Amino acid sequence: MIIETFSITRKNYRQVGPLLLRLIIGFGFMAHGGAKLSRGTAGFEKLLAQTGVPFAHISSWIVPLTELLGGLAMFLGLFVSITAIPLIIVMLSAMLTVQINYGFSAIKTIGLTPHGPLFGPPGYEINLLYIAGLISLILTGGGVFSLDALIVKKKAGK
Repeated sequence: MIIETFSITRKNYRQVGPLLLRLIIGFGFMAHGGAKLSRGTAGFEKLLAQTGVPFAHISSWIVPLTELLGGLAMFLGLFVSITAIPLIIVMLSAMLTVQINYGFSAIKTIGLTPHGPLFGPPGYEINLLYIAGLISLILTGGGVFSLDALIVKKKAGK
């Protein structure tokens, strides 16, 4: 039954789009949240305090946990439309407090060393891409290759 739910047919091949979005967005959020937690939240707390984020200590835990758990839910396709909202808030917060100061471009080559290019701080381009992908998933849902679809199918008794 599960294999039938997740098989690609002519009828549902277009559902690969939401799957691809979910996988890359989910993985991206998990990677960022996991990195913040693995290094300890003290450095992230300092960054939040310097940018004027209120309750920096609590936020230094809430943000990476939201990224990690929200990313996992997105990756699996679980509660996609609901999960997207806090992830959009995280992206907007990062964009408006940090990246907005560095312009649009996510990649800024500021020099060249013997080891390769030297990059400056990223702009808000990536934030907008994540937000656009999340909004797309709110509109389309997680697709047939998601846990959400499996839950709906089980409730319908199919």
